[in-house]
Amino acid sequence: MLTYTPTDRYAMMSSTLSPSLQAKLCDIIAEYTTGDSDRKIAGLVFSAFRNDGQPVFQHAAGTRGIASEEPMSLDTIFWVASFTKLATSVACMQLVEQGLLQLDDADQVESICPELRDVKVLTRTAEGKFELVDKIRRITLRMLLNHTAGFGYAFEDEKLAEYGRPAGADDFSGEAVHRINRPLVNQPSEVFQYGISMDWVGLIIERFSGKSLDEYFKEKIFQPLGMQSVTFHPSEEAKSHLAYMNRRSADGKLKHTDHLYREPLLARGGEKIPCAGGHGCFGKPTEFTRLISMLLNHGLDAPTGMRFLKPSTVKEMFKDQIADKPRYSNVCVPVAKPEWANPTPLFPMPDDHTEGWGLSFSISHFPSNTGRAAGTGSWEGLANLFWFVDRTNNIGCIIGSQILPYGDRPVLECLDRIETEIYKALREETGKN
Repeated sequence: MLTYTPTDRYAMMSSTLSPSLQAKLCDIIAEYTTGDSDRKIAGLVFSAFRNDGQPVFQHAAGTRGIASEEPMSLDTIFWVASFTKLATSVACMQLVEQGLLQLDDADQVESICPELRDVKVLTRTAEGKFELVDKIRRITLRMLLNHTAGFGYAFEDEKLAEYGRPAGADDFSGEAVHRINRPLVNQPSEVFQYGISMDWVGLIIERFSGKSLDEYFKEKIFQPLGMQSVTFHPSEEAKSHLAYMNRRSADGKLKHTDHLYREPLLARGGEKIPCAGGHGCFGKPTEFTRLISMLLNHGLDAPTGMRFLKPSTVKEMFKDQIADKPRYSNVCVPVAKPEWANPTPLFPMPDDHTEGWGLSFSISHFPSNTGRAAGTGSWEGLANLFWFVDRTNNIGCIIGSQILPYGDRPVLECLDRIETEIYKALREETGKN
């Protein structure tokens, strides 16, 4: 089995953080989950872990919603949104390393999803009118995984949002037609733009395997990793433990609101909403620690000894796939629907700092001010959930909330402070070793 050796940097980190540091981290979280300031977060879950799959610190605080008195717990069910993309990319790369799917075979993509053969590109004429034009390149699986296929999200892309009116383009309706029957917003392979590509990857997995994503993920990923709560189709029991959705108003105050992705929550009598490989999962956020720690351990799940990916596959996933199309850290996130996302850089950096994209998550090009190493992989979920995996320092973290709009400053500030303390402890312990 492939694991870290004692010569690896930070491999000798203790199995848990010191009691004093854990108390300090709990105090930081309490600053945000108690009181009634404009920095208030109704409830949070947090976990830090290593490549052995075991948490070094794990904590839940606050309540299940701003209008709820029920305590937040590690067993609370969240809409994890784009955390789903990580599971979709792992499932896809399992098929790639088996030789069943090809990263650069447009013929295969079009044979599985013939809709992609004739998909058009949305443009504007000089007069400002919309026009659908032919694409000049064919779409590959690699393009879908690295978000260069040309798709966008209607909540981010103003052109796509306007094109969908007056009915509107809905990214989270629970109906596959809203995600699939839409044009590209860029020519394939020209630029990076975050969008619905991973929904297409999920559809490719479903059609190739003959199973729903829920069935496939449970068989190949979730059940072997002990991720028993994670599903596209939450049960009535799971719904009874669901965190409430909250919205932060312009004055900074939180108010309760409806869940954005509600169709799976309203399904009854065994109804199955189409599985969205880009955003469709519900579950306990902390269960994703096993999936992420498997990547820390080069594709091997340490608790079970089961291999999910080859080391070479994990290496390819962490390779910057868009080196010629860098993402500048200080460029604001595009916003067409400000009620869903804030137009602000998530982690302000010097203007020349860039980030890449792997298969399929962000790859840092520079160390962070908290301590993350260059090459760290990370991504997030729309309702302000964040994960990262730092393979250089053998540490991963997740933080989970249920707040809209995305890019919530108090959640990001809380994560920044916790990270800083954890990396400080890592450096101090390494000095002792």
